[in-house]
Amino acid sequence: MDDLVSYGTPNADPGSLPTIHVISDSVGLTAQAVARAAAAQFGVTNPAIEVLPKVRSFGEIKDFLDEHSAFHRQNSGDGRMLVFYTLVDGSLARQLSAYAADRDDIVAVDLMTDAIAAIARMTGRKPSTKPGGLHVADQYYFKRIEAIEFTIAHDDGRNPQELSQADIVLLGVSRSSKTPTSIYLSQQGYKVANIPLDPTTDPPRELADVERTRLFGLMTTPEVLIGIRQRRLGNASVVAARYADPEYVYQDLEQARALMRKLGCIVVHTENRAVEETAQEILRYYERAHPPSADMMG
Repeated sequence: MDDLVSYGTPNADPGSLPTIHVISDSVGLTAQAVARAAAAQFGVTNPAIEVLPKVRSFGEIKDFLDEHSAFHRQNSGDGRMLVFYTLVDGSLARQLSAYAADRDDIVAVDLMTDAIAAIARMTGRKPSTKPGGLHVADQYYFKRIEAIEFTIAHDDGRNPQELSQADIVLLGVSRSSKTPTSIYLSQQGYKVANIPLDPTTDPPRELADVERTRLFGLMTTPEVLIGIRQRRLGNASVVAARYADPEYVYQDLEQARALMRKLGCIVVHTENRAVEETAQEILRYYERAHPPSADMMG
């Protein structure tokens, strides 16, 4: 994970920053904007950001932190995490603050509590505790909302007649991380469509109209895919055993790979990678052909 190499390294490349983990009881747009502004001071205009939105319990927060810390530790040897949080729920904010204080591997920044308290002290007014009260109505905000709506409407092969309107089109077999990667990219302001590939179904003919620099194939290894599909099936594995059968999985991947070659897709591997890693690799390729405009820089 390139973005994690610089953890604790005094002479690290200044263009390399750790993933910023955003936690919010709204959608996290405020914290993401602050994260991008802060990263820009280090020459990074598009930092890796992982978002936990609409949290309602500390259990969700703890699971998110523990899971991501373990992932970073396994993949980079350093489980430390940088966390920006906007929690208007005072109880959640206090629990997160206390939890982070007890751990040496978490640097957590509260972006709301002090600001709200300062205004309350100055005005004598009582703040609202309703999440989502702050949305900056700027061009970038509306672009992201439009991108998210487009991406949801074009998930899992829906509305293929509009594929040419997408900034990015993802192709991949079932359980290759198409939807989470699409949603992550949409939160950065990109309109994304994703197309499921299956040996028994022909891909939409509209793919031929999509510019090749916008086409990305998500690929994984048979071993990883079999494990994911087996876990996904659970107790239904006996009924739908073919879905995770090694022979079927190999055929599924091989046909997908052949189609990606035919279409000229840029192939990105997703095995043992976080969604933000996959998304950042896609954007590195995409932005070479389509440099981001000022409004996409946040």
